[in-house]
Amino acid sequence: MELPNWKKLFVESNIPEKLAPLKELSKNLWWVWNTEARELFQSIDEEIWEECAHNPVVLLEKVSYQRFLELEEDKSFMARLDMVTGLLKKYLKDRSTLPAPQIAYFSMEYGLHDSLKIFSGGLGILAGDYLKEASDSKVNLIAVGLLYRYGYFKQTISIQGDQMANYEAEEFSKIMVQPAFDKEGNWVEVEVDFPGRTLTARVWEAKIGSVSLYLLDADYEANRDEDRFVTHHLYGGDNENRLKQEMLLGLGGIRALKKLGYQSDIYHCNEGHAAMIGLERIKDFMTDKQLSYAEAKEVVRASTLFTTHTPVPAGHDSFHQDMFRAYMEHFTGWLNIGWDEFVMLGKTNPAEDHFNMSYLAANLSQGTNGVSMLHGEVSKDILKHLYEGFLPEELNIGYVTNGVHYPTWAAKEWKELHLKYFGKDFVDNELDFDLWDKIYKVPDEEIWNLKKQLKLKLIDYIKHRFADSWIKRHENPKLISEVTNKLNPNALTIGFARRFATYKRAHLLFRNLDRLSRIVNNPEKPVQFIFAGKAHPADKAGQDLIKYIVEISKRPEFLGKILFVQNYDMNLAKMLLQGVDIWLNTPTRPLEASGTSGEKGVMNGTIHFSVLDGWWVEGYKENAGWALPLERTYDVQDFQDELDAETIYNIFEDEIIPAYYDRNEKGISEKWVSYVKNTIAQVAPNFTTSRMIRDYQERFYYPQAERTARLVANNFALAREMTIWKAKISKAWDAIEVKEIQITDGLTNVLRIGEEYPAKVVLDLKELSPEEVGLEMVITETNSTGEPLLVESLEFKVDQQEGTQCTYQLNLHLMDPGAYGYGLRIFPKNENLPHRQDFKLMNWI
Repeated sequence: MELPNWKKLFVESNIPEKLAPLKELSKNLWWVWNTEARELFQSIDEEIWEECAHNPVVLLEKVSYQRFLELEEDKSFMARLDMVTGLLKKYLKDRSTLPAPQIAYFSMEYGLHDSLKIFSGGLGILAGDYLKEASDSKVNLIAVGLLYRYGYFKQTISIQGDQMANYEAEEFSKIMVQPAFDKEGNWVEVEVDFPGRTLTARVWEAKIGSVSLYLLDADYEANRDEDRFVTHHLYGGDNENRLKQEMLLGLGGIRALKKLGYQSDIYHCNEGHAAMIGLERIKDFMTDKQLSYAEAKEVVRASTLFTTHTPVPAGHDSFHQDMFRAYMEHFTGWLNIGWDEFVMLGKTNPAEDHFNMSYLAANLSQGTNGVSMLHGEVSKDILKHLYEGFLPEELNIGYVTNGVHYPTWAAKEWKELHLKYFGKDFVDNELDFDLWDKIYKVPDEEIWNLKKQLKLKLIDYIKHRFADSWIKRHENPKLISEVTNKLNPNALTIGFARRFATYKRAHLLFRNLDRLSRIVNNPEKPVQFIFAGKAHPADKAGQDLIKYIVEISKRPEFLGKILFVQNYDMNLAKMLLQGVDIWLNTPTRPLEASGTSGEKGVMNGTIHFSVLDGWWVEGYKENAGWALPLERTYDVQDFQDELDAETIYNIFEDEIIPAYYDRNEKGISEKWVSYVKNTIAQVAPNFTTSRMIRDYQERFYYPQAERTARLVANNFALAREMTIWKAKISKAWDAIEVKEIQITDGLTNVLRIGEEYPAKVVLDLKELSPEEVGLEMVITETNSTGEPLLVESLEFKVDQQEGTQCTYQLNLHLMDPGAYGYGLRIFPKNENLPHRQDFKLMNWI
């Protein structure tokens, strides 16, 4: 018998016309944070919804046509579909016209939903939350990133506890992206020059409410295999591939926006990965507006903001000068400058052999900020070498503490409670902190039961997810059963989930295993810990830490009491943050730039216990969480770890566990509920993305947009004027002569508090005027390491001028006792300078 000649038959999914709005709903990621939309998709087929990891695009492909026909006749479903469709239409109509300034936001990663694998961790989740909030808050923002074929890895843990990284190719037809078209209807493509060849990238668009996110993709036939790899993996490949990615994001991203017809007012560089946006914009101003390099740089700096998220120097991307030159030397022709001047945009001195992307970003940005108050100070120390002659605390490096998107991370149950007690207007008024205080009016029993309900939901979820993963790796069925049976929905439950880097110190809890065993095995007051997180594939120490925790969790005394759940993703994060009682965080201070996972916890009445680092320095309130001490006791890290571990055990034994299990006649801990209420009223409202985006607007976007508008008005008149002035000052600066310095003799002996001491300095300004040259006395004190700390700066006033010589006068009037140092320095003055580091010229005399 002959075998049949099998032929392929393709059957495309088809949705009846009446259900067509489902497709439109699936294409806008607004559904990610809209409860009604998510529940609508879930109701189509709950089993497939779980199978496809809550991806509505895949859901609509997998559901049978018969099921769609049933839904067409389901009046209740059709009514809900009309309602949700109406909500989205109204939402978008309310945002059809948005006020200036328009912000162009650039980031290497965005965490919007697990189905869109273009993020790895905190930086991406923060960027994703920011886009959602920009849409909610009616901010005129567009965004640019890269579309990765494989994204970041999916984590599986072997039976021995080893982390295995699995990369799954993304089918772009199954995610929420569409080709981005120009006005002529062409799919937008951009080109970036590489040595001896050109990289081409297609542009895709993802809609996040009213915000468009444009994603560049190089993985198609227009490119060589090695160049297609550029957008394969987030943070994958070697340092050369990273350089290619950052060229595509920065240079290609600006070219994409230009082809799409955008001319934004402010360009926000989220981390140094996107620093090349400044180079491309300078080139465009020179080419399109016939500005000089210096004039174009003046405008670009005014309209650019650089946010750094990295608290250690080694975390800032840099590329060896030889490799960087091979890829970027051609750009000097566009800018009409020499290589030596060009390469100094990414260096602090000519002898350095690496080009630093954070230095480039800072040099081409008027505004620079850290992501928490403490990180702002740390960033000043990291970037101080860019501003020679200034003390770190003088630097114009600000901060905006990160926040989290309330509609995304708050549990449905909490949202309903907030609406009930805070009022229907709460969703649009998160910044009205008085509304949050209404949590105190909620009965204790209602809050206790809500938290209990969320924990039960978490335990059920963990049991299913845990058992499924252990079965797949062929664990002993008896062991699986024992673990899942011991998980206790009534036990005090602590969550620890984040990137497994060694500085996060997940090992602290395990310094004394006997003591930990006593804590978790108290039959009257049970405690359980749930761990999750990924270590970078190149971070062996982080992977070893995961393996160690998995091994500990299998010991008889810890079975079901300490659990590591694999493949930490957004859905698992939500369940943990909403369901656990305490969110534990133990980084080495000050290496946590901000951290946002704990902020998501406090939105859900999950109490935070952390080192006073990152956001918790600002967030900690007594009786609304717990904290390890602010200052180090030991210089040796191992000794500090030992002390911190003992402190953690003590706080659990003496404060946390007794408070949780101190129950009234209704079985409720009134003290614990008071901590939850304090957390929601006093901590949570300060760490929303609503507050965060308002801070960016007030501290950076609005002031920079206003100054940029003045610079570009009247055919860039002020930009040209400032460029001429800076050139004049630079040329004449070194000719300034000090003719006389008369500092009162008291400065070499003892000054008396409250008395005045005159000081006089005579300068020969040569070609410059007194209005252009400032003089100040900088008074410092010495810290414990012998470095000067700024006490205050006292500016001299111009007393008289004779010819080119100018006399500066200062009356010293000191009010605090102590031993101080002082120095005199001159600096250029101009009312149109936004801050002192905008023109870094300065001399000590």
